[in-house]
Amino acid sequence: MRKALDDDGQPAADTADSPKSGRFSVKRLIPILVLVLATVLFFVFDLHTYVSLDALKTHRAAVLDYYAAHQALTALLFGAAYTVVVALSIPGAIWMTLLAGFMFGTAAGGAIVVVAATLGSLIVFLAARYAIGDLLYKKAGPFVRRMEEGFRKNAFSYLMFLRLVPVFPFWLVNLVPAFLNVGAVAFVVATILGIAPATFVFASVGSGLGAVLDQGGTPDLTIVFEPHIMGPLLGLAVLALIPVFLRRIKERRGGAS
Repeated sequence: MRKALDDDGQPAADTADSPKSGRFSVKRLIPILVLVLATVLFFVFDLHTYVSLDALKTHRAAVLDYYAAHQALTALLFGAAYTVVVALSIPGAIWMTLLAGFMFGTAAGGAIVVVAATLGSLIVFLAARYAIGDLLYKKAGPFVRRMEEGFRKNAFSYLMFLRLVPVFPFWLVNLVPAFLNVGAVAFVVATILGIAPATFVFASVGSGLGAVLDQGGTPDLTIVFEPHIMGPLLGLAVLALIPVFLRRIKERRGGAS
């Protein structure tokens, strides 16, 4: 059985209730069950309808009026709502990112989204790792075990790559590291740095959303895939993998000597 590592790369102590202790306890499922229940209630009460472009158009004036009267509170409430949406893996976070840029501007809106999205991601990551990470690992085949070894050696680089390339489902990138024994510190730092570029691009689109809506148009969400945006993102993603390549070269040279 694998030995879990803490955030410093050292073996973590096992306890009877530890998700790495090998003893499955129903109470370990509580975090996941809470998230599932919250997700169900989110849809039962039609809260997902507020995370859409139509909701943005409908409540645009009310949102701006409330923000003008309560700027700090609006930022806190928005950050909390964004955290919940990410933690519950609710589709529509992209519209909230546009709304952040629309209300707070590119810089402040992007910063709020990065912090909230990272917090929401961390909730999913910790819940999954605590609840079923070790159980899924035991059921996994050789391919996943090899992947786990690679993640342990190059967790930050791999996570940066997955975050920078905006083609991987966000919820999936939150879950996979939890099942591959990635440390929480590496997860948080890579998430912050990895999602920041695309987040600020979409926040920038949101900052000009008023003019787009006034003309009856729809914001162009494909902008991130345009060469002048995607090119630098892919370049950063490749740079993030350089430590992986250098490690492999060093290992091969060491094995050949």
